[in-house]
Amino acid sequence: MSRDSESTADSPPALSHRAILHVDMDAFYASVEERDRPELAGKPLVVGGLGPRGVVSTANYAARQFGVHSAMPMARARRLCPQAVYLRPRMDCYREESARIFSLFRRYTPRVEGLSLDEAFLDVSGSLRLFGSAEAIARRIKTDIHETTGLTASVGVAHNKFLAKLASDLQKPDGLVCVPADAVHGFLDPMPIRRLWGIGPRTEPKLKAQGLLTFGQLRRADEAVLRSLLGKRAEHFRRLASGEDDREVVSDSPDKSISHEVTFDTDLTELQEMRAELQHLTDLVAARLRRRQLLARTVVVKIRDPDFRTVTRSRSMPAGTDATQTVYHLARALFDGWRKSHPSTPVRLLGVGVSGLDHHPGPDAEPGETTPMPLDGPDSRPLDALMDSINRRYGGNKIVHGQTLRRRRGDS
Repeated sequence: MSRDSESTADSPPALSHRAILHVDMDAFYASVEERDRPELAGKPLVVGGLGPRGVVSTANYAARQFGVHSAMPMARARRLCPQAVYLRPRMDCYREESARIFSLFRRYTPRVEGLSLDEAFLDVSGSLRLFGSAEAIARRIKTDIHETTGLTASVGVAHNKFLAKLASDLQKPDGLVCVPADAVHGFLDPMPIRRLWGIGPRTEPKLKAQGLLTFGQLRRADEAVLRSLLGKRAEHFRRLASGEDDREVVSDSPDKSISHEVTFDTDLTELQEMRAELQHLTDLVAARLRRRQLLARTVVVKIRDPDFRTVTRSRSMPAGTDATQTVYHLARALFDGWRKSHPSTPVRLLGVGVSGLDHHPGPDAEPGETTPMPLDGPDSRPLDALMDSINRRYGGNKIVHGQTLRRRRGDS
């Protein structure tokens, strides 16, 4: 791409002069586990829920050779690859690694649109004069990620999001594919039609029955034929097959909420177990608040029963908090209110969340801006600080509230 395509970070350039990267971490969860446990190197590895209701979150490339893939029921994965190592996700660890990686992205551009913990679009159009070509920036980002985290990423480079995302998937793992603006049709035309966004298992056979097997064939197809097969979206799919995509990279907005939830392998029936899970979820949520220096004004509890009926309860406070026990006492009060009217209903899923987020005012805040005292019992903030310090130093949840020790073991 030409270096004549620079623009300011505040105004996106013309579509044909954009420089877009799609960065996709390679088998992210599994790669983190392999890095942290070298004895797993070379072995098939599957990360996900291990109970009968579990699903695969990520499989490494050795496991994928046996047909294991994300979102697959874990029971099927075990049948396909019984020799694999199966691990539960360590979401806090993955979130920390993701935060490190996204901070690397922002060295090169403020225009970062996160799609998940392990992938993002970057508009580097305004960074070309400072860092070189889009391909050079992609190589620097890949190097930064590997040197900082020990992980690999695959990157697609193009002038729009659709092309960049397709490109990032072509040479995994550790790939880098660039699509020049004057070579789009040569890049797209041979691709199988199933790679076109929005073409699912119902539509693909209809297109194939008409001899439309590739992007190129769809791009050149008769307009009336496409309308009969794809209806009102026919022109949309033709534009994609031609490599046309005018969507901008939308920079991430600040967090609006933080939550954790768990689906149990077997439904919870004991109140003590439910409250223990509530405490555990609250510990995770409040720790994330403090890590991001945020305060929350609203606490939300989510409950799902075995018939998949889902209810939420929420309560707001006059001031924000990041204190674990403040959040827990509100969450417990909300849960207990539901439990009174459902005394014998088992719980399939439980979640705790917070919203109404604002930045922590810091030690010099005016009176009324500081974190409120817990609603019941002593101030938990000194204990929170100590627990955060220990868990940061030694990793994971090395120290927990005693209530959580009543959790049922073995649930995802």
